[in-house]
Amino acid sequence: MSELINNSKYRKQLLKKLILKLHQGESVQQVRIQLISTLKNIPYGEVVEVEQELIQEGLPETEVLKLCDVHGEVLEGNVDLSAAKEIPEGHPVDVFYQENVELKSVAVKVQEFLSNIDEINDEEWGQYILSIQSCFNDLMDVDKHYQRKEYLVFPYLEKNEITGPPKVMWGKHDEIRDQLKGCIEILKTPGLKKDDLKDSLDLLFYPVLRALIDMTKKEEEILFPMCMDVLTTDDWWNVHKQTLEFGFALYDPVVDWKPEGIVEEKDESLVSGDGTIQLPSGSFNAKEIMAILNTIPADMTFVDKNDKVKYFTQGRERIFARSRSIINRDVRLCHPPGSVHIIEKILEDFKSGKASHAPFWIQMKGKFILIEYFALRGEDGEYLGTLEVSQDITNSRELQGEKRILSYTDNKE
Repeated sequence: MSELINNSKYRKQLLKKLILKLHQGESVQQVRIQLISTLKNIPYGEVVEVEQELIQEGLPETEVLKLCDVHGEVLEGNVDLSAAKEIPEGHPVDVFYQENVELKSVAVKVQEFLSNIDEINDEEWGQYILSIQSCFNDLMDVDKHYQRKEYLVFPYLEKNEITGPPKVMWGKHDEIRDQLKGCIEILKTPGLKKDDLKDSLDLLFYPVLRALIDMTKKEEEILFPMCMDVLTTDDWWNVHKQTLEFGFALYDPVVDWKPEGIVEEKDESLVSGDGTIQLPSGSFNAKEIMAILNTIPADMTFVDKNDKVKYFTQGRERIFARSRSIINRDVRLCHPPGSVHIIEKILEDFKSGKASHAPFWIQMKGKFILIEYFALRGEDGEYLGTLEVSQDITNSRELQGEKRILSYTDNKE
């Protein structure tokens, strides 16, 4: 029997039989016992191959999707990762792993919040709901994580004729996204009662948190090790270059990965042959415009016409903290739940043309902060997005008279 267990063909046949037993209704615990007693550890690549073969042999993808969580539970802790490749820091897969750390941390935090629901009194209820809603807003960032898998990684698997598992996983992504949206809708219900929320916990809240955490395990035990085997360095470099188009999920990479031997090509569609960006009133290169934007004494954040955060300045002294994890995130999810209605009103009025400027000012840590929102419009008036500009005008408010004599205020060493 040992010869058979060490043979890939027979291991896959046995695993396939066990998964089909789940399909036929046998208990998860019984199948787990059989798995451990006969196979012990399964190489991660064989799990993918078995899913692919089941679909090719006629098991509907929808049925494999239903079984996904169940056979994932059976396999948990029984997948052999000893042959998995080492992942360089900053590599797209490393970024996926680091995002999973943050996503799991938020999911655990939410579970703790929900487990304390009976201890919350009426006075604390409003803030309690806002805290949970804020956590679910953060968890919606997983959409960027999933989209990078779907649009950047899965195509390379499909080129290598690995089509079944990506389709199944994409289906789970859609389920999780829909469930997260459902949770947020419930939390936004005016006058939400404690009993109503409690009734939803086992039906929606706890299942989606489990599904989200389970997905991280499927990625780390099966998908990503297999992808490291299948995708080439050039493939990963292409994934890396396009990552910012989708954004990061709750994580800002510390290292900008670049494999050895890669020569970056300039995007001729954005710059001229010598790297110059030509505008109607003049020109500059990317290095110069970055210095200009980061030197202007204000924090600026650009939100595109689809309400996605696309850019922020990185000056020396920021007023509000920003990290690249907000790139491509819905701007509504970047604000506390209690102020989202204000952001929605501004966007609505900017898009309709009713308004083009919304100023606010606050006092924070002894400073007077001016926060302004500007509608960005093209030459023909079409709405292009919104620019948020925040400035510390404490000293400006105190200016009097005139200053005509040269003196410097920059104390940079």
